[in-house]
Amino acid sequence: MRFTELALPGVFLVEAEPHADDRGAFARLYCPDEFAAAGIGFTPCQVNLSRNTALHTLRGMHYQPGDKAEAKLVRCTAGRVWDVALDLRDGEGFGRWCAVELDAGAMNAVFLPEGIAHGFLTLTPGADVLYQMGRMFEPGFGAGVRWNDPAFGIEWPAEPAVMSERDATWADWA
Repeated sequence: MRFTELALPGVFLVEAEPHADDRGAFARLYCPDEFAAAGIGFTPCQVNLSRNTALHTLRGMHYQPGDKAEAKLVRCTAGRVWDVALDLRDGEGFGRWCAVELDAGAMNAVFLPEGIAHGFLTLTPGADVLYQMGRMFEPGFGAGVRWNDPAFGIEWPAEPAVMSERDATWADWA
């Protein structure tokens, strides 16, 4: 695996290095030793799947605050998504965001440390997104930032066509 730190400290693009032959391809997608060698302490304990049938479905920007914060490894297992990380950690990076295209064919992923809000917009119909979570989900602590909150100025490649009422109506951060 190759690890490239993105514009937000602790947020990494994780690229598989598949071995291909006439049968197809095989790739390691998670290895605790390789993550540790890259300076990332992460052991998943829960795996979630988001299935998205429509083009330009938006999910996010979600996070769990405080001591319920979640680290996660996110990868697209079918189709493509525009994946966004928003820094909500205290400090000079607060409010900065970065984005990467996750592509099932490329077998890439993004690692998000605790304190990062996350969301994505599907770039293909039938996009599936797999989350490996660093802690068990605790209901009742979910929070969010509206996808188009002017406080953050996140740039999306298209206008969302489908999203939940909750995601469309998070209050302005300010």
